[in-house]
Amino acid sequence: MRRFSRILGTLLIAAGVLTLAWVIVVWRWQDPFTAIYTHFEQSRLAHAYERRVATFKPRVKGSKLTTVAREVAQEARAYRLSLQTGSAVGRLKIGRIGLNMVVVQGTDHDTLKRGPGHYLQSALPGEGHLIYVAGHRTTYLAPFAYINNIRVGDFITFELPYGVFTYRVARHYIVAANRIDVLRDHGQEILRLQACHPRFFATHRYLVDAKLVSVKPRGGRSYTTRKLAAATKAAGS
Repeated sequence: MRRFSRILGTLLIAAGVLTLAWVIVVWRWQDPFTAIYTHFEQSRLAHAYERRVATFKPRVKGSKLTTVAREVAQEARAYRLSLQTGSAVGRLKIGRIGLNMVVVQGTDHDTLKRGPGHYLQSALPGEGHLIYVAGHRTTYLAPFAYINNIRVGDFITFELPYGVFTYRVARHYIVAANRIDVLRDHGQEILRLQACHPRFFATHRYLVDAKLVSVKPRGGRSYTTRKLAAATKAAGS
């Protein structure tokens, strides 16, 4: 009986140590098992996205900045309407946290297992409205594990078949999980990133807002938002 008790005690201690080690690994890095699944899905999405880019025919032909911006908005809307839930949208890059992943269309539970998800009711880069992207912090490659390390002034790049869009981080903040007003569009192009906060819990949301600073349309003239604003003002005077 004593021997059985010693064996049982040893097994319980070992199980406790392994559990603690697992918690530390997930807390410090991410869940390795779900990461394998997402890594595989990201590879599939990357190939699908590359095929989409290769077959995409740009239609931006204007030379005036105001015309180019209008054509970019038209391409962005057409591209968004062509996407289905689960489709590869584009590639999101954040140097500060070493992120380089394909964004998936949709933010439902299954879609977010594959990578950062684009909220269906939000716009895409170039449309001049709110772009909303959510991602996990501890599981499924944890794309936004270190979202809290992103700093004001950092640059975020969103690559799509019709162009490359660069944003500068303007602020980061925390809201309650039931705050649905963060999904509301205010008629300004803002890239908003969302992750659960604190890690392992879903009581709040950690948000990062970034403002558009430059656009490099595929096949068209590049411009900054400052130059576009000046051109728009000149055209209206």
